[in-house]
Amino acid sequence: MKKSIIVIKILFLLTWTQTNGQKEDQSAVNQLIIVTNHSGPVISKDIYGHFSEHLGNCIYGGLWVGTDSKIPNTYGIRNDVLFALREIKVPNLRWPGGCFADTYHWKDGIGPKERRASIINTNWGGVTEDNSFGTHEFMKLTELLGCDAYINGNVGSGSVKEMADWIEYLTSGAVSPMTSLRKENGQDKPWKVKYFAIGNENWGCGGNMTAEFYSNTMKQYSTFLGNYSGNQLYRVACGPSDYNFGWTETLMKDAGTREMFQGLSIHYYSVVDGWGFKGSATKFDEREWFETMRLNLQMDNIIKGHSAIMDRYDPEKTKGLVVDEWGNWYNVEPGTNPGFLYQQNSMRDAVTAAIHLNIFNQHADRVKAANLAQMVNVLQSVILTKDDKMVLTPTYWVFRMFRVHQEATLLNIDLRCEDYVYGNKKIPAISASASVDKDGKVHISLANLNPDKPITITCPVIGDSFKKITGEVLTATQMNSYNSFENPDIVKPVAFNGFTMKDGILSITMPSKSVVVLELIK
Repeated sequence: MKKSIIVIKILFLLTWTQTNGQKEDQSAVNQLIIVTNHSGPVISKDIYGHFSEHLGNCIYGGLWVGTDSKIPNTYGIRNDVLFALREIKVPNLRWPGGCFADTYHWKDGIGPKERRASIINTNWGGVTEDNSFGTHEFMKLTELLGCDAYINGNVGSGSVKEMADWIEYLTSGAVSPMTSLRKENGQDKPWKVKYFAIGNENWGCGGNMTAEFYSNTMKQYSTFLGNYSGNQLYRVACGPSDYNFGWTETLMKDAGTREMFQGLSIHYYSVVDGWGFKGSATKFDEREWFETMRLNLQMDNIIKGHSAIMDRYDPEKTKGLVVDEWGNWYNVEPGTNPGFLYQQNSMRDAVTAAIHLNIFNQHADRVKAANLAQMVNVLQSVILTKDDKMVLTPTYWVFRMFRVHQEATLLNIDLRCEDYVYGNKKIPAISASASVDKDGKVHISLANLNPDKPITITCPVIGDSFKKITGEVLTATQMNSYNSFENPDIVKPVAFNGFTMKDGILSITMPSKSVVVLELIK
């Protein structure tokens, strides 16, 4: 179909919606137009990345139990968690922090375990860190997961030499003191490291620096981060938090500074009532649900704002945005260590994950990687563990459902939808994105943000016809439904058949508070 004909059809459909939609029935305006042969950029698989910090039980007890544990493991990595993470196709894993990275000295975590230095985790709970999980264990974890390593270097309390030595230790195949040390510790061949961050939150726990000071420091560190033995580092500069557009401006405006990094990080957490009291993960009302959804949607404006600055100095989009910390942040579960950030994960978090992943997909031209905070037992995790038990959270299932978008090509869509209204505030009731994979399969991901109302949306599919449609839906009886160790399958995806297809137009009825993914096969 010629592009001009596609445009005419789209204009006709939009006009029909505006003139024939029932003014008193908002459901009539719910329409998602998808053009299957007018595609956009490739959605980087690394948008679906994860984050593992030495924080609470993310590493110890969550990912790592040690080779002597009675819990089944492979090289000390617990098997149940490992197999579950493989299922969602984790593309990259960020480590060792977070704020922990700002105090981490990598040589403490190599060599025989009985000789490794114990330290105090000053950021998270003041507990003793024995460094039994270090560089070799992390790289083994990425190998077992089949994912890329994203290592965060210590700018806050480290040194240029320390960071340069780490890169050499990890990636060089030449003969040198660092490579000899690596071989002594059991790794003959160099590893591949894709992402390397030059500091973490240097505007805060990473040194309380100004943007100007960090910019100069970053250039100094980056100068000594070598590309060894065919390994090509994607250097991630510490970017801003939330709406700090001035930080992005400082790092982007100077061409010499831009040359020293390939990606710029962004951190954003949805915190309903401020950092003093963040609310419960499971005991909340509709106001808190609505505010969470509203804050989730702000990610779109944050990305647009930073992208606009980057576009002025980098119109070819050679620099990527790396949203390497995102998610919901609540009060810790009652009775747990406040410094461990352990929280439950409900249907609210599932919709949050869908909103963010749809937004990242839509900005695939600029967003090249992202990392949910965090992987296991911390904040909005995909897995919870307790001794030898494991539970998959609602957020886990969204990542499993959305894995079909990895390395697929973004499709152009036009979404018109009703509002979800609470009090005197309103937000769009639907979140969506669509892609086509290398086999020509089209995938549509949708979320209904309204916790009380099913929504029907019409979906004209222009450009191709399809012989088979299948789908999955994730929903629950209550907006605060969650999976526990006693009842691990309360929130779990099931087959979805709430759709019809006639004359190239899909009609989809989404349950309230739901996430839906459809697959269309030619």
